[in-house]
Amino acid sequence: MAEMSNYLENALLNGTLNATTYTAPTTIYVGLYTSDPTDANTGTEVTGGSYARKAVSFATASGTSGSVATDADVTFDEATAPWGTVGWIGILDALSGGNLLYHTALDVSKDIDTGDIFTITTGNLTVTLA
Repeated sequence: MAEMSNYLENALLNGTLNATTYTAPTTIYVGLYTSDPTDANTGTEVTGGSYARKAVSFATASGTSGSVATDADVTFDEATAPWGTVGWIGILDALSGGNLLYHTALDVSKDIDTGDIFTITTGNLTVTLA
């Protein structure tokens, strides 16, 4: 995943080139989408059925890889109603509302029905800057 949102692109450019302060969020979250969030965060995020964004943590970036991966599983609550076909994920800076930071399509879309639990296992969500 290296698709940055317009919000993050502007914040990083202004922070590194115009001495504008960018305050990184203390907690970041993963959101699930049924349509492409795009750089402008115009996609459709899952709602209802006990859906809520989940906090996510990443290992520290180091070396020359330019990437980081999750350092723990991210498990969403059991769906109490169908969520639809989840085909995209986003990394956001708030539990609700807030700003999209990164987004990408899943390798394989997943239909989430009542009783399903969606999990991203450790190391299977990476952010790469090139």
